[in-house]
Amino acid sequence: MGVRDDRCLPEGLRPETLAVRTALPPSQHGENSEALFLTSTFVQPDAETSARRFANMEDFTYARTSNPTVRSLEMRLAAMEGAEGAIATATGMSAILLLIMGLLKAGDHVVCSRSVFGSTIGLFAKEFGKFGVETSFVSQTDIAEWRAAIRPTTKLLFAETPTNPLTEVCDIRALADLAHEAGALLTVDNTFCTPALQRPLALGADLVMHAATKYLDGQGRVMAGALCGANRLIVDVFGATMRAAGMTLAPFNAWVVLKGMETLYLRMKAQSESTLAVARWLEQHPAVARVYYPGLASHPQHALAMAQQSGLGGAVVSFDVRADTPEAARAAAFQVIDSTRVLSIATNLGDTKSIITHPATTSHGRLTEAQRQAAGIGQGLVRLAVGLEHVDDITDDLQRGLSLVGH
Repeated sequence: MGVRDDRCLPEGLRPETLAVRTALPPSQHGENSEALFLTSTFVQPDAETSARRFANMEDFTYARTSNPTVRSLEMRLAAMEGAEGAIATATGMSAILLLIMGLLKAGDHVVCSRSVFGSTIGLFAKEFGKFGVETSFVSQTDIAEWRAAIRPTTKLLFAETPTNPLTEVCDIRALADLAHEAGALLTVDNTFCTPALQRPLALGADLVMHAATKYLDGQGRVMAGALCGANRLIVDVFGATMRAAGMTLAPFNAWVVLKGMETLYLRMKAQSESTLAVARWLEQHPAVARVYYPGLASHPQHALAMAQQSGLGGAVVSFDVRADTPEAARAAAFQVIDSTRVLSIATNLGDTKSIITHPATTSHGRLTEAQRQAAGIGQGLVRLAVGLEHVDDITDDLQRGLSLVGH
């Protein structure tokens, strides 16, 4: 028995519904959960159809180019971000690689926040520089620095908001206006907030980048990345680059992320609420020198964050352990981390399991000391990605180590 093919989703559905329902139609078998298509190639009905499909990139021909499971993920994410289209990649970093390969050439210039993820800094500063793409790194929050860094060759502004790990927030609309005045594009890494909290395209950004490994999957299972935006970029520019370079997302990984996205809104709300409670507890702790969390009134960009992020601070909080020297700070941070019994000591985030890490030796460990200092990453900094455990169990676990600081 076949399935009905006349049931298109109505217009005006809320984002929570789109996160569950947007996908390709089911197959003739009528599966309710999106199907997983594990195949490297697709059989064509005849040579003429094959020629047309390969020439125009229609339907499905070869898995490096397109796959139904991957297509469903792309459709769902585009709907959630309010974008015309999306293109999925193997990892978040490969999404940035696709971005630069598709948009830029030798001699072009990028302006990027100096507070972004350590690997992003390395990719822009070192790897892209090999091919003649120059990058200027500026303050995340100082629009004047962004403006001053723009050159006639500037083609792209790249921001991550909130940043990893200090949760600095940039004014997306202000940066979009600045980029467009200069004839450039603005790309926003929306990994920390996801479309559940923040939709950069609605604030003027041209492209949204995701490390879908994090909150879109939500359970620390697979790697994935994506770019979202107008089809003139997603299809015409990045699609061609993807076909040639092959940063392709595996269908199995796409299927896992599709399932994760169905609970995204519930998870982000619950984890944000728990993180705020943890951040308030940390702010009152005598062993903590400073807490970095946009949901706190003490955060320098609190009002902006609440306006851009649906009134929630997200699920990542960082804090400086109190100490007199960098050496003592590192020892104290390690003591806090090593004393945990519930939290996972790892470098990922976005999991249902809370994860604790030392950014100066992990996510930003390959940067020079000067780069770390410029990014504000001290030896006493600890990052906590809050999961779905009970808040009291998380704070009890942190207390084991914090109670020993200074003793």
